[in-house]
Amino acid sequence: MGEAVARVARKVNDTVENKADSLDLANCKLMSFPVGVYKAVRSVAEGIHRISLANNELKSITSRFVTTFSQLRELNLAGNYLHRLPEEITSLLHLRAIDLSRNRFRRFPEPLATVPALETIDLEENEIAEVPTDKLASMALLRSLNLILESIRMVEDIPAAGRALPGIAAMVVVVCQVPD
Repeated sequence: MGEAVARVARKVNDTVENKADSLDLANCKLMSFPVGVYKAVRSVAEGIHRISLANNELKSITSRFVTTFSQLRELNLAGNYLHRLPEEITSLLHLRAIDLSRNRFRRFPEPLATVPALETIDLEENEIAEVPTDKLASMALLRSLNLILESIRMVEDIPAAGRALPGIAAMVVVVCQVPD
């Protein structure tokens, strides 16, 4: 555990010292976002545009995280235990890409539908059964949607979803039939 803490400290210090635009805390065995990091990055938080928290053990992202890193353009939360996002995610006005693959979402995280600059959403390997195409259709800049639908009955809806989302340049949908 001490090694993981030291790794986080090194990565945070590198970001602060170099005034880097990214913070990579992937594969750090985090169960929550470390509170001490907020204080450590206070002077550079507005300049951080990319954060990776991939492959940790996060169960939630807090509103404090979202408000602290308000200038995010890319957020990688793949490979965690997330099942929802805070409503404050809608305040990330510059967020262009979010990777939520390999988490525990059962529903499409609807707050994403009101993030104005969002171009790419990756929800692969979650347990989402329905996609709110009406909400996605209102996302003017959305170009890429990647997800797996866990229900065979959704096959009929995929062409309709494609027509409802004319701005999408790439939509990867894999349909898996769940045994009854």
